[in-house]
Amino acid sequence: MYELSIATFWLAIGTSGISALLFWGHLIGLRLIVRRLATDAGHGPAIASIESADLATTPGPLGGLGSLATWSTAGFLAVSLIARWQAVDHAPWSNMYEFTIAFATGICAFYVFFERLFIGDSNLQAGRMLGALALPVVCGMLVVTAAFFPADVRPLVPALQNTDLLAIHVAAMVVAYGALSVSFAAAVLYLVQGGERNRFARLPDAGLLDEIAYRSVILGFPILALGIALGAYWANNAWGRYWGWDPKETSALVTWLIYGVYLHMRGLRSWSGTRSAAVLVGGFAAVLFTYFAVNLWISGLHSYAGV
Repeated sequence: MYELSIATFWLAIGTSGISALLFWGHLIGLRLIVRRLATDAGHGPAIASIESADLATTPGPLGGLGSLATWSTAGFLAVSLIARWQAVDHAPWSNMYEFTIAFATGICAFYVFFERLFIGDSNLQAGRMLGALALPVVCGMLVVTAAFFPADVRPLVPALQNTDLLAIHVAAMVVAYGALSVSFAAAVLYLVQGGERNRFARLPDAGLLDEIAYRSVILGFPILALGIALGAYWANNAWGRYWGWDPKETSALVTWLIYGVYLHMRGLRSWSGTRSAAVLVGGFAAVLFTYFAVNLWISGLHSYAGV
């Protein structure tokens, strides 16, 4: 099972890279650009103009192929995690190698979830442009994993030997981070659009992006709270206290508070638009800091990255 886990991990790197390229081709309208160049060469620029509305509505095959590659990536990552689970005999997120794969799986899964259930057929082509941000993150994380995090199977450190809490607590954090990654992608595109000005016809409408970002936080925020609460319960079992301001605990709490501020200002003061998008970008930066910086460079009780 170990070999299967490694093989599907490498396949996921390949399909995530292909997916990222396809989504970027969809984002910039590669098929339409090629058509314009061909028309210019054959008949001159006077009849080669393509209206911006065409850029927004012409579907093209690249978005659909990107979605197919994303589904393949999610499938390979799921198989890799299941095979790893069988190989190590516990939930496969006890070190940086395992958790980064799980994190990437969460991003992939929630992108697919929002593409199919929240965006819908009427906005599907525009919604697929979120993949131009989400899938490069997935591919980058997998490449970093392959380059820097060892895949060796090692015994659990004493603090992680409660396998039930390991499975539940870390799974909650993976799900939360995956959902919040969608809000990051939507927020970045919202800022690129210039808010309600909708500067680029090919990009999703700013109102749609704002709604996608909000719904992803509505999903991720309570799950993040659950993950932090489970972590406190586990800390009491492992170290004899619920909360000790360990760097990981503090950083996770700050991340939760950032998203709490976003929901508070949006819900009570109708604070949406550019300011809320900037908060979401900052929130996801806090997610990455909590994950990478605290695990790798700031020592604490959670320093068991396995690198």
